[in-house]
Amino acid sequence: MTTDTVSIVLRDARRIVVKVGSSLVTDEGRGLDQAAIGEWCRQLSLLVHGGREVIMVSSGAIAEGMKRLGWTKRPHEINELQAAAAVGQMGLAQMYETKLRENGLGSAQVLLTHADLADRERYLNARSTLLTLLRLGVVPVINENDTVVNDEIKFGDNDTLGALVANLVEADVLVILTDQTGLYTADPRKNPAAQLVHQAKAADPALEAMAGGAGSSLGRGGMITKILAAKRAAGSGASTVIAWGREPDVLVRLTQGESIGTLLVAQTQKMQARKQWIADHLQLRGSVTVDAGAVAKLQEEGKSLLPIGMTAVDGDFSRGDVIAVRDAQGAEIARGLANYASAEARLICRKPSSEFEQLLGYVAEPEMVHRDNLVLTR
Repeated sequence: MTTDTVSIVLRDARRIVVKVGSSLVTDEGRGLDQAAIGEWCRQLSLLVHGGREVIMVSSGAIAEGMKRLGWTKRPHEINELQAAAAVGQMGLAQMYETKLRENGLGSAQVLLTHADLADRERYLNARSTLLTLLRLGVVPVINENDTVVNDEIKFGDNDTLGALVANLVEADVLVILTDQTGLYTADPRKNPAAQLVHQAKAADPALEAMAGGAGSSLGRGGMITKILAAKRAAGSGASTVIAWGREPDVLVRLTQGESIGTLLVAQTQKMQARKQWIADHLQLRGSVTVDAGAVAKLQEEGKSLLPIGMTAVDGDFSRGDVIAVRDAQGAEIARGLANYASAEARLICRKPSSEFEQLLGYVAEPEMVHRDNLVLTR
């Protein structure tokens, strides 16, 4: 990839997920770094007012809670980690709200667990909420819901959470701000000959060998978690930048096309990756049969599937499940994520969206399957 192409990847990014680690947010555990958080919020404001959509994934709740509780070492017991998170989350949310408001932006706190993104209905609900906040010009500040998680559902590190959020909202770029200037060919603290990797393919297996080693005593990540996060984000077409969080105007300069840190480029286009995922990796829970008009809308015009074009509903599925779309002869023509459960779909079959509220008591979406969540199979 040429330097010009690299610049375009970042300069043209419209939707960006920024992840910052505990050591940066809490100044190596000394407490929330007001100046640093304020500086990132100032840069986020410039990006948003410049027409971009930004989500902040921030570590720091446990570290801030430890500081407030007077603990000098990270505890191992899950209940103590949860308690520290509960204490620290108050200060973390307040700090971001204050600093973003000072820069003319609204903020929203969003706490997620792995279960939220593994469950299809909750996944879609989280996605809808985040996209609505972005449309309103509000910056979502996301953290893992450490107060309720256990070892089975923890993301394990917020690098992974950042990647999952990038996939969730189909971001163009994931920016991981860390206390290192990027990925090196070896640990620069031990090997003075180590060289900065300016760019590479996110799926390159050689990167994992370069990134061995643990993170700080405050967080659970290290460079390896960032490489794995970049690989995960690339699955939905998002490239990843790993850069030093205290680099002056790092976010602004990146979006101006400047090469900073390490760029790990996704090799799959966004829509291709998402539709391939829907087509190949999710189990079908049911199907809907559609009329000839709906078939033409889907195949020839790339439209969403509306309930008015459905003639029958088969199976027992929930909102967010993958269903097949079949023509009158029973042949599958598409598949996608259902916006309504099967019982609801039967009620609104052949009905216009104007009648949904009367029939269901609410309106979730006007479409049965949105075109962004639908892939043609014939």
